[in-house]
Amino acid sequence: MDYMIAPCVDLAVADRAPSADELTFYDEQHMVTYLRLLVADVLGSAWQEVARVALHRDPVAEPEQSLRCWESHLARGHWMMTRGYRMMLNHGAGQSDASISTFH
Repeated sequence: MDYMIAPCVDLAVADRAPSADELTFYDEQHMVTYLRLLVADVLGSAWQEVARVALHRDPVAEPEQSLRCWESHLARGHWMMTRGYRMMLNHGAGQSDASISTFH
């Protein structure tokens, strides 16, 4: 039986989030990171502060790298909310993608 890995709160964050149209181990590990970024985005938080706190980047010393890291992880968070979550559900339930309805 497969078990999903429980996400950790403060893992090391890659310079760029995955971009493949498939769920990765990195995605499963970084669900909390994605959620933190999505909530901060909805609240209108400054990307620099979010990059510093959630992604452990220094936007003053490395503004371009920090911005790319934040952008890629926020984009992946949006992907997780629209597609990736179904793959996580399917992984846990052993169902096909077509059997999960979407919420719009």
